[in-house]
Amino acid sequence: MNYNNDFKYDLELGQLGEMLIGKLLSSRTIEVKFDFGCYRTGNFYIEYQSRNKPSGIATTKADYWMLIAASEYGQRLKSYQEQIQKEDILYAVLIETERLKDLCRSKPYKMGVKGGDSNTSLGVLIKAQTLL
Repeated sequence: MNYNNDFKYDLELGQLGEMLIGKLLSSRTIEVKFDFGCYRTGNFYIEYQSRNKPSGIATTKADYWMLIAASEYGQRLKSYQEQIQKEDILYAVLIETERLKDLCRSKPYKMGVKGGDSNTSLGVLIKAQTLL
């Protein structure tokens, strides 16, 4: 796309994009996951098992996953009452669940990684760059 210095043109493109995303997501479900280690490692942790039972990506019914890489501030939150500020969000990735499953199977950085509450879960580490 060529650069265009016309605000009206840019506004129309932006509104078109908003409309397309609205239509795309209006009848879909999204599972939202915060990852507070991604800022440090460059990897998202995708859980597939917890306490020896399928969980996370293995059991989700969502059409899309929103993976949010949050800053180190998120690791210091003491409770859910404390709010993450928009500046604590480094970036977010919206991906179709089936595509995420395929990537976890075909391009994992590391499989069988312990995590979750008391390290009772297993997951896949996938490089954030893989999702772009």
